[in-house]
Amino acid sequence: MLPYLHLGWLNLPTFGLMLWFAAVAGAILVDRGFKREGIAADAVGMVAFALVAGLVGAKLWHILDSPAEFKFEGWRVLWDTAGFAWYGGMVFGILALVVQGVHAKIGALRTLDLCAPAAAIGYGIGRIGCFLSGDGCYGIVIKPVHLFGTTFHPWGMAFPHGIEPIFQPVYPTPLYELGAGLVIGGYLWWRAGKPHAVGVIVGQYLALAGAARFLVEFIRRNPKVLWGLSNAQLASAGAVLAGIALAVWAAKRPALRPRNLPVPLEKPA
Repeated sequence: MLPYLHLGWLNLPTFGLMLWFAAVAGAILVDRGFKREGIAADAVGMVAFALVAGLVGAKLWHILDSPAEFKFEGWRVLWDTAGFAWYGGMVFGILALVVQGVHAKIGALRTLDLCAPAAAIGYGIGRIGCFLSGDGCYGIVIKPVHLFGTTFHPWGMAFPHGIEPIFQPVYPTPLYELGAGLVIGGYLWWRAGKPHAVGVIVGQYLALAGAARFLVEFIRRNPKVLWGLSNAQLASAGAVLAGIALAVWAAKRPALRPRNLPVPLEKPA
């Protein structure tokens, strides 16, 4: 792990660096998506605005999720480089994109469809920053798993030099989330290039990303709050249900073709 890059007198936090890479990758993907659809709106500006809104939302969600930390640290927690909750970032980021999409006359759902692949891949890249910095977003301590009469010893690693050090091997959950984000983002990019109804892509994003986060929470060290589930799992379940409902509703609407997708020739009668 490498919380900071020491470049002479400059100590560059790797979390912030990977967040910048995630924003750049997201802006490139959204710009490519706009061009694929023949949209002339400012993709980079929209991503930048959504990123700022997402960071604010992530901090506010973290404060609501961890009131004891806020009580102990006060308003200083707002400026801490750790403590960003994905769901707060997602909600505020979605609101920012909806406002901009309506203002640019693209449409709210269509804007979210175009940005969904970038959101998934950007999230995965951002998790590299969590992994490098060791900010506490890793999993529970590794224990042998007994299944069907066989004992498995899962791979894990310690973070002794992280921002929140831990000396026992734990599940490196940021790496799992990186893999899930890249797979989900790649699938959504491919799906968005096919004929689809408006709202299907963002619906699938909510369902897939929510399911991935729900599953990884079983081996993360977040506290359980209800029915043996963490706050993030409850929010994930809500995202999955909302995504499925949106995708089912959208699937009943007429499918649209991306502008650069050739129209198949009709077979002669």
